[in-house]
Amino acid sequence: MPLSDDQPHTRTRLPVGEQPSSQPSLRQARPLRTLLTVVLVIALLVLAISIANRGKPAPGNGNAGRSADRAGATAASGAGPAPSGDQPVTATVNGIASGFPHTDQGAQSAAANYAVAIGSADMFRTDTRHTIVTTIADPAAAPTLQSRLDQGFGGDTVARYGLDAQGRAPKGLTFVSRTVPVGTKSVGYTDAETKVEVWCSGLTGLAGERSMLPVVASWFTLTLSLRWTGSDWKLTDYTSRQGPAPMPGDEQAATAEEITGAVQQFGGFRYAR
Repeated sequence: MPLSDDQPHTRTRLPVGEQPSSQPSLRQARPLRTLLTVVLVIALLVLAISIANRGKPAPGNGNAGRSADRAGATAASGAGPAPSGDQPVTATVNGIASGFPHTDQGAQSAAANYAVAIGSADMFRTDTRHTIVTTIADPAAAPTLQSRLDQGFGGDTVARYGLDAQGRAPKGLTFVSRTVPVGTKSVGYTDAETKVEVWCSGLTGLAGERSMLPVVASWFTLTLSLRWTGSDWKLTDYTSRQGPAPMPGDEQAATAEEITGAVQQFGGFRYAR
């Protein structure tokens, strides 16, 4: 028999530990989880956008971007300027490259080749030295350069290396003088003249069993002043300074026989760049 609404209601109170947990606390936890999820999604989107834009070039001059690609291809990896240079010239005069482009890089190529010639063993012989100077020098500067180089490579210099007056090595020995350009840098380039610094490694000495002046390696920088003569870059002056020299490696020095064999079997390079 149903009870009337007018009858008093009976309530049962459970012990405190057995009362059901409050439902509002569950409702409060759900918005917190939703907020954390939204923040995480936004962070992931920002990270993805930054990664996608990292490889894009900055807006601006297109030429500047291409220039940065050329000059900075290896600089970004800490390797310094990228190798550069125009197409190698094909003409030679007296065994020395000639006909370099009328550009900054053409001047650098000329300087590298002239450094090889100036650092060769031929500079220690009067006749070949004069031929080299005539070939690479600006005609207006040739007489002054010739006099200066005669003093620098003749007389006491050949004697110091154990050579005779004609620049010939003693019998049984081989005189070595080679210059290897490592890099070039243009300084103050204009269409009329420029200076080019050529960082070089060199080998100099007498190769052979009885040598008192064994072949040694050196590092130096040549600064060559060049002038455009109307058809080619030509030398007007040069200076030399030591270094920069890297730390020597731990390779064992070759014997006199090994050095002599290497000098006689491995030819040097005429065109350096």
